[in-house]
Amino acid sequence: MTEQSADLRETVRRRYAASALKVTEGGTSCCGPEPVEVDGNFGGALYAADERDALPAEAVAAALGCGNPAAVADLHEGERVLDLGSGGGIDVLLSARRVGPGGKAYGLDMTEEMLALALANQKKAGVTNVEFLKGEIEAIPLPAGTMDVVISNCVINLSTDKPAVFAEMFRVLVPGGRIGVLDVVADDGLTPAQRAERGDYVGCIAGALSFAEYHDGLSAAGFTDIELAPTHAVADGMHSAIVRAVKPVMACPGVG
Repeated sequence: MTEQSADLRETVRRRYAASALKVTEGGTSCCGPEPVEVDGNFGGALYAADERDALPAEAVAAALGCGNPAAVADLHEGERVLDLGSGGGIDVLLSARRVGPGGKAYGLDMTEEMLALALANQKKAGVTNVEFLKGEIEAIPLPAGTMDVVISNCVINLSTDKPAVFAEMFRVLVPGGRIGVLDVVADDGLTPAQRAERGDYVGCIAGALSFAEYHDGLSAAGFTDIELAPTHAVADGMHSAIVRAVKPVMACPGVG
């Protein structure tokens, strides 16, 4: 990792640690947890009211994503799902409810403060089919071929090594497994410098890939059936986008 990449990662870590502490400390006040300040393109308002109401207020207050990946991934009973950059745990808790007691939802985050908040939210929600892990999305601390689904909510764009993230998602999925990701994606005509002009790296904008770059990166990692669909604009030429792809089922030796 270059010094610049390490500095960016530390900047991201500090930002999300501060967000977690804001929610935690706000929860001790008379008025409940203080939501992290985001505009209408990000945060808990993007979830359905019935989903928000079923979760601890702290999980909703800590939401920093650009959509609802648990719904995007079309989760089913009994599946094993991993959330990259799980933050305060909102998408892990929603996923756990969707996959039911026969399934399991994992959350991966590099920030101690967010992990502590997520564990507290899990306890408040009374959800048991959940496990939170500390680690980086470029080096997922899980064995190969153990997840049915990988989700993420506007976190991959924060990584300074997206090819490593794509390769790790591919590695941990079972053959036939899929990703259901929400991320910030740029129009193909925008240069990296133009993307940077639209927002800082921590704010999810500057690190965004273009649609073509995203597709090519997933394809290079081995994914097929790749789909990218914008949902709403987050800046001029920058979009929240649904990203879906499949790890192909490899033919058995000597078959086909």
